[in-house]
This record gives sequence, structure tokens and C-alpha cells, in this order.
Amino acid sequence: MDLLNGFVALANFVLIPAIAYGSQLALGALGVTLIYGILRFSNFAHGDTMAIGTMFAVLVTWGLQSVGVTLGPFPTALLAIPFGIAGATALVLLTDKYVYKFYRAQKAKPVILVIVSMGVMFIYNGLTRIIIGPDDYRFADGERFVISARTFRDMTGLEEGLALRTTQVITVVTAIAVVAALFWFLNKTRTGKSMRAFSDNEDLALLSGINPERVVLVTWLIVASLATVAGVLYGLDKSFKAFTYFQLLLPIFAAAIVGGLGNPLGAIAGGFVIAFSEVGVTYAWKKVLGYMMPAGLEPDGLMQILSTEYKFAVSFVILVIVLLFRPTGLFRGKAL
Repeated sequence: MDLLNGFVALANFVLIPAIAYGSQLALGALGVTLIYGILRFSNFAHGDTMAIGTMFAVLVTWGLQSVGVTLGPFPTALLAIPFGIAGATALVLLTDKYVYKFYRAQKAKPVILVIVSMGVMFIYNGLTRIIIGPDDYRFADGERFVISARTFRDMTGLEEGLALRTTQVITVVTAIAVVAALFWFLNKTRTGKSMRAFSDNEDLALLSGINPERVVLVTWLIVASLATVAGVLYGLDKSFKAFTYFQLLLPIFAAAIVGGLGNPLGAIAGGFVIAFSEVGVTYAWKKVLGYMMPAGLEPDGLMQILSTEYKFAVSFVILVIVLLFRPTGLFRGKAL
């Protein structure tokens, strides 16, 4: 019985939150890796692109709620995601037209584009704060739990309860659907194959008649969509705050680099590596070990390596280790 209680506590506080968080990071890292693989630069504005797209979705969600439009047990924000994607897409396309396109035409080095993207990042962040404000907003509605801890305890008779939030289930299901659709698009459609060819060998792709501007356009469309979906899912699961998305840039880049920057499959794997590392290192293991260790050997302390305030330090340490010892990542992406 104690082992079952220990496993339930582990699932409740580590496994389920890490899977949900890993799904959000994976979607964010996919956007970063697509930009790096196709447009050849690291987009430091990606976290704030997520914030912009989510901001539009939050504003539309509030509008729908004010006129009584809801999805019943599901968050109303799911209806607003297409509007968030539209807003983020319009912004990134305008940015590409008036900023990035100039540097592509000049054949600027990737480091120049990185610096430019940092400037774009600060502009996006400022726009988000001006429009919606710097505060912390919760915009989730509908049913809060698929199963609550009390209901689980009543059903099983266990001491520990398992709480499964609606937003966690929606996050995982949506992430699976989006990733499946993306891989189908990249591998089965003509446009997707053109993007892969452009990523593998730009000169040969141009000689084959592939339109580079079309590739760039589709890439930004996909990236804006991934960023918005990832941002909305993160906001529903936790909350929306512009500065939080700025901070998310570190674990997202860490996920992309750990998996192999430029490799979509690696971005997904990296997202879960970072998520489980952050949650595992910052979790207080006293309760789980108390159930699973023999009587008399239970730990006295919290058994917490780092406080939750330092969770981004975990991403940073993993990022540095990977860059030092395996810069191509787990799935051998393009070396930095």
C-alpha cells in the first residue's frame, strides 16, 4: 500500500506536471528549431512571440466570455487560439518583411540576425506589456479537474490523492495532435518537402526551382502557430504574464539544443528532458521517499536539491553541459 501511495504522489507532483510542461516546451522548441533549420539563425524573439500570440488569445477569450460564449467544461481560450495565431502571424510576417528580409538580402551572418532578433524580442515584450499590462492573468474557465484528489482517494481508498487537471489533459492531447500534423505536413506534402530540401541544401533547392520566399512565408506561419498554441497551453496550465514568457526562452532553447538544434524530433525529446530535469531537481522528495523506503530510514529533510525559484538554473546547467560535450545534441542536429 505504501508503494502505491508513493507512486501516486510521484505521479501527482512529478510525472503528470513534467509531461504537461514537457509538451509545452516541445512545441516551443519546435518553433525555434524550424527557424534555425530553415532560416539559419537562432530566434531570440520566440518566447515573446509566444507571449504576443497568447495575449491576442487572452483578449479574445475575455471578449467571448463577456458576451456569454463558452465551451462548457472546456476552456473558452480554445476558441480563441485561431485569433491568437492570426495576430501572431501578422506580427511575425510584418517583422520579417521590414526587418529580417533586409538582412537575408544582405547575406548577413547568423550572429547579426541573432542580435537583430534580440532587438525584436524587446519590442515584442514592450508591446505585450503596453497592450495587456505586466500583471499575472488567469484566463482558464470550464471544469478545473478531470479527477480531483478527493475523488481519487474515495475511489481507491489510498491515502494519497491523484489530481488530474483539465488543462494538463488538453495540453498533452493538443501537443500530440499538433506534432502529428506537423510531421505529416513536413513529410507528406509538397510544401513540407520543399522546406526540408531548403533546410538540407539551400543552393540545390534553389536550382530545383523551389521558391525561397514561399518557404520563408510557410515557415513563419508554422512558427507563429506553434508559438501561440504553446503559449496558450502554458497560460491555461499556469497563468499568463509577459515576463514569464521572456524567461521561458531559456528552457525552450535548452530543449532545442539538448535534442539537436535543427532536428524536430530532437526538439520534442529535449522538451521532456528539460521538463523532467527541472521538476525533478526542484521537487521535495521527502513524501515519496517516505512511502518507498523501509521503516526507520525515512528522510528527515525535504530532500530538495534546489528551490523552485531556481528551476531555470537547471535548464542553464544542462544547456552548458550539452554545448561543452555534445554541441550537436542528442539527435545530432546542426552544430552551433
